[in-house]
Amino acid sequence: MFSLFPPAWVLGTAGLSVAKILENMEIGHNVMHGQWDWMRDTKIHSTTWEWDNASPADLWKHAHNELHHTYTNVIGKDNDLGYGIMRVDEDQRWMPFYLGQPLWNLINACLFEYGIAAYDLELGKNWKRRKDNAEFQRRSKAVLAKIRKQVVKDYVVHPLLSGPSAPATLAANFVANLVRNIWAHSVIMCGHFPEGIPTFTKTSIVGETRGEWYLRQMLASANISGGPVLHMMTGNLSFQIEHHLFPDLPSNRYAEIAPRVQEVFERYGLTYTTGSLPRQVGSAWKKVFRLALPNGFLDRVIDKLRTVRTPRAAVAALSELSGVGKPSRRAVGR
Repeated sequence: MFSLFPPAWVLGTAGLSVAKILENMEIGHNVMHGQWDWMRDTKIHSTTWEWDNASPADLWKHAHNELHHTYTNVIGKDNDLGYGIMRVDEDQRWMPFYLGQPLWNLINACLFEYGIAAYDLELGKNWKRRKDNAEFQRRSKAVLAKIRKQVVKDYVVHPLLSGPSAPATLAANFVANLVRNIWAHSVIMCGHFPEGIPTFTKTSIVGETRGEWYLRQMLASANISGGPVLHMMTGNLSFQIEHHLFPDLPSNRYAEIAPRVQEVFERYGLTYTTGSLPRQVGSAWKKVFRLALPNGFLDRVIDKLRTVRTPRAAVAALSELSGVGKPSRRAVGR
């Protein structure tokens, strides 16, 4: 009944949003990494935990723990890098499709739990041969079953249990899911996509030693600076560098080891990338917009417009530039 009172609805929706964020990031993500398996408590064990998310736990653990953490920032191997829908490096050939990637990224942020479920299925690799791929069909059925369960819970059962407040409850669940999706997407983008974070080619990791693997984790990750509340709300993924070095270390220990990790970076002259949440989110989105255009396109536009004197000349200059932009050769592993 209190959800019919607007201030109570706002307060309740905010609380539900925080609860969903904590369940996914501080609890679900870290439990499924096996960070608390040493307690031998089946209730918080990586083999038994199922989270409040559209992606089934077993599929997420394969895509995230096995693929993302093994092939961090390797183009064509790490689905967390651009989610298969964005240009993520200057050396990737530009196509007109990429002009829309700021929009694709925004849509992905709003529907992030479903985006995760989709790339956990590796749709790009499996879609064409889906009818002949029994494993893909099995995984697809599991994802659809999980999505159906989540939708029924949030948008049918809980609203019906609210009686007269059903519309308000449905709206609250929708908003809370949206907030959780955008927050999770933002935190994850900050971890591997800010300006200055390199990508790697498949050929660059051929014959990669264990030491080189650790070095790649260090270079390909970025942190978010902040206080205890921020770290908790990110599931301590604000310590992305430490997490990629020690993914099964309990997340509450990352702040403790961070100074020692920074000392290693300084000793070997490496850049320990970190910044505030607004700075890192802004940097990642700047990169999304920059790579949506051909390499150097904006610089060429600015230089060209400096020489024009009339609107007609400006239009002609922009038309002349509309096809330019050859890839540079500056990414790691080329």
